[in-house]
Amino acid sequence: MTVPALVSVEWLARELAKPDLRVLDASFYLPTEQKNAAELYELEHIPGARFFDINDIADVETDLPHMLPTPGRFARKVSALGIGNDHRVVVYDQKGVFSAPRAWWTFAHFGHTAVAVLDGGLPAWRQSGHPLEIGPPAAAAPAHFVSRHYATQVRGLGDMLHNLESGEELVLDARPAGRFAGTDPEPRPGLSSGHIPGSISLPASDFLLEGRTMLPPVSLRALFAAAGVDGSRPVVTSCGSGVSACILTLALHLAGLPEGAVYDGSWAEWASHPETPKAVGID
Repeated sequence: MTVPALVSVEWLARELAKPDLRVLDASFYLPTEQKNAAELYELEHIPGARFFDINDIADVETDLPHMLPTPGRFARKVSALGIGNDHRVVVYDQKGVFSAPRAWWTFAHFGHTAVAVLDGGLPAWRQSGHPLEIGPPAAAAPAHFVSRHYATQVRGLGDMLHNLESGEELVLDARPAGRFAGTDPEPRPGLSSGHIPGSISLPASDFLLEGRTMLPPVSLRALFAAAGVDGSRPVVTSCGSGVSACILTLALHLAGLPEGAVYDGSWAEWASHPETPKAVGID
């Protein structure tokens, strides 16, 4: 059971009615956007899609936003959405490509690799003239999902502090350049902007066409090469809270490069600790 990591709306339209396919709206908005992804899902969504709540399918016992859940919580939540280990999954978001890669990475982290991101998301589906549904979904069919945990795909604060000394891994920051440089504010109140010393600014928006669809693999490889990513040094992706970092992780996969790991807490965690060093500017 396989599925490409990135699928087109034409691919999804052909596969949508097949019984082993599940579709999820994994939309998420930054606090400054003041939008409710779940409410917008009920206004319109791809037929049969269910809402994957990044803030709920998460570790709810931490103050940090949408950190990875325990394997057990992920299994319970995904099973409740009608997804088992024998299902193919397509995730999309309401922006184009923004938060869907976070859901894609989360599924892979828990051992489910038959998962794809819809290129262009809901805007591309709508623009292509495909039908939409309105309202809450019908009750999910019973399903049983068993999680497997791949710890090598994620980094924590201790790992990142160690890397400051060792320099073993190349840290790529997916936030906009102004937040990385410390000249623009963070969307979360109380957090100063800036970056982890030694990290490289590589905004996720650079990997997208008009913010909606992924660049072709040859262009992705060129962007990574310009940042010094050639597959010889392990990569860790980071951002504000572990969402847009996964766009870079998806891009690494599509470019044929080792995916590396995601710093789950990202800048929301790093900046909240007074003892962690912070840098400003762009080298």
